[in-house]
This record gives sequence, C-alpha cells and structure tokens, in this order.
Amino acid sequence: MSRFQGKKFLITGGTSGIGLATAIRLQKEGASVLATGTNASRIQALKADHGIHAVANDAGDAGAAERLAEEAKRHLGELDGVFVNAGFGKFFPVGQIPVDAFDEQFHVNVRGPLLQIQAVHSLLRDSSSIVLNTSVANELGMNGASIYGPTKAALRSMARVLAAELAPRQIRVNAVSPGPIETDFFNRTGMPTETQQEMGQWILNQVPLRRFGKADEVANVVLFLLSSEASFVTGAEWVVDGGMSQI
Repeated sequence: MSRFQGKKFLITGGTSGIGLATAIRLQKEGASVLATGTNASRIQALKADHGIHAVANDAGDAGAAERLAEEAKRHLGELDGVFVNAGFGKFFPVGQIPVDAFDEQFHVNVRGPLLQIQAVHSLLRDSSSIVLNTSVANELGMNGASIYGPTKAALRSMARVLAAELAPRQIRVNAVSPGPIETDFFNRTGMPTETQQEMGQWILNQVPLRRFGKADEVANVVLFLLSSEASFVTGAEWVVDGGMSQI
C-alpha cells in the first residue's frame, strides 16, 4: 500500500511549480488533495488534467484563511498534513524600495502562512505534519532581496516556534528551502526580461552542481517531510539548492 493511501493534504500555492509537483505526487500515491491558487485557468487545469480539487484563495487576503479552513473541512474533514507553499518575490535595490511592496510581500509570505496555519490547525490530526516553503534567500545576501529574504527568514523562525508549540500533539513542523528551481518564479518578480536573464546566470554560477533544480526534486523532500518516514524530524530546514548555500 502507498505511504499516502487514504491521507488528506492541503497545499497552498498548489497550481504551479513546486506546489503543483507536490500535489500531483501526493495524489498519485493515494492521497486526497485540496490545492489553492490565484489563477483561474490553472485552477481549472488542475481539476481537468489531474482530478485534483482546487480553489481560488489569495494568501494576501485577510479573510482568505478562514474561508480556506471551511473549504478544507467541507472537502477533506481532518488533515494529515499541510504544505504552506504560496508566496512570491519582487526585488528592488536599496533606495528604490516601495513601501507597498514591503507590505505586500510580508502580507503574502508571512502573515498569510501564519493565518492559514492558525485557521486549519484544529483540523490537523495528531502526528500530522506541516511543511513551510522558505528559500536560500534567508541564508544568502542576494542583491535586491531585502524584502523577499527577510520574509523567508521569518518563515524559518515560524517553523521552529510552531514545532515547539505543536510538539505536544506530535505534530511536526519543518521547512524546505529551495534554491534556483525551474519554475515561473522569475516571471512573477516584475523584473525586466534582461534583468531576469542576468540574475539567472549569476545564480547559476553560484550553484556547485551548475544547473537549476526541478520542481519534482523539491517535491521529493516535501513528501518525505509529510510522511511518517520523517516521524522524528521537526523544527528543521531541509535545503534543496544544489549546494548553493552550503558549499
């Protein structure tokens, strides 16, 4: 029997990239999955192409967390795990940082995940698992990442705090920290194409394995952390970056 047969999972930001790869893998291994996204066509494609239930839910919306909890309870009932993956980044040099960009990224990347976890934590079974998506940007000094990096560092701290708080219920809380991954992340940064290409090449030069990772390679680690195979792992951050932040 598959390790996830009959299990139930919520994935935020589950209609593209790492979230999508994780949702598909979980379903293939027997799990029931509820995924969220903000793009209507991707939500419909996830339902049509993979048979995965998906709903529109914006992590930056103050009321979104409670609505998501209601949908999770209606569609899944109790939860065996949550992958908090929704987030984004925009990059600005010091001196050109708009205040609204700061507020937007902290709302989506920090407040959103905390409110989502708070809203659904009562649905989590004892001995379940939460995985947060951080980034190598919380370890490395990257040009233009003076908002994005701190949001991901906040998630790293959040994983430790929640791991301590939820330990009495045997609920494990960990983080996965991706490096450069082949997704549409850069297309959503707002940077000009030329700047994206220059930044992509700079990042590639920092990766000892000399390539970008694949979404499935991050999903492999997320699935491990969501599974009972990681039953004695909590409060940790698992880096998937080709050695970028470690060597």
